[in-house]
Amino acid sequence: MSELEAVTSAEAPVIGGAPRHRGDRSRSLAADAWHDLRRNKIFWVAAVLVVLILSMAAFPSLFTSADPRACSLSQQYHGATADAPFGYDFQGCNVYARTIYGARTSIVVGVLATLMAGVIALVFGLTAGYFGRWVDAVLSRFIDIVLGIPFLLAAIVLAKRLSGGTHSTGVLAVTVTLGILGWTTAARIMRSSVISARNQDYVAAARMLGAGPMRLMMRHILPNSIAAFIVVLTILLGVNIASEATLSYLGIGLKGDAISWGIAINEASPNVRTAAGPLIWPSLFLAMTVLAFIMLGDAIRDAFDPKLR
Repeated sequence: MSELEAVTSAEAPVIGGAPRHRGDRSRSLAADAWHDLRRNKIFWVAAVLVVLILSMAAFPSLFTSADPRACSLSQQYHGATADAPFGYDFQGCNVYARTIYGARTSIVVGVLATLMAGVIALVFGLTAGYFGRWVDAVLSRFIDIVLGIPFLLAAIVLAKRLSGGTHSTGVLAVTVTLGILGWTTAARIMRSSVISARNQDYVAAARMLGAGPMRLMMRHILPNSIAAFIVVLTILLGVNIASEATLSYLGIGLKGDAISWGIAINEASPNVRTAAGPLIWPSLFLAMTVLAFIMLGDAIRDAFDPKLR
């Protein structure tokens, strides 16, 4: 054995507090991120809450057997029972059942709006970051214009214009409104990531081998720029859920037979002095849901950020 081999075998480099042997292979960025996430308590708390909320939205019958639309004025403001642990509201509706079933509408609107915003942000950010020059200038100015529009004011105007028909639940109108107005931050993040990735050596090598713009963007640049973009969308999901509740509380979001936390808060707020429970419980579930998604996004962002390593 040579002197260099002896030194190498005797002094293995230490990574993450444990000696790394010769047989170990270097981990990818995703593997390093998962290695950090497994040791992050905030990530596990947020992940458990997200799984619980998604299960509640997908399978509400697992959490309650009561009908959320079965209301009787004879049960107005009755206290907690076995079937209604949160009591009843001013219409005699089961607060617990309506809170559980309200998760489905809020989550569906938040997910669909986030997907719509993600598609728009992906197209604008990828195009602006890759082509640069006048394309980047035009698209960036358009992003700044949309970003400068007051969100709440624009959402109120747009939602009222899109929610046509007295029998409409407003789900489509709120989804489109949040999707159209909520993509700008994700687009700017994608643009900056693409600008950083397009100057790397592997992109230049692929271009020299004859790869076209579409192949470069989809096969080489996008996979290496998507991490930060996904983190932003995770946080945006929580923001969209809160925005849907805000619009529903103002009376211009979901309506009709729709059941959501925003509607529940709107209906319970005038009678909060008589009974606070119908207002507190949906507000608490809404706050926990938004906080869970924001915490999850922050944990993933910290894991993928090389500056924190």
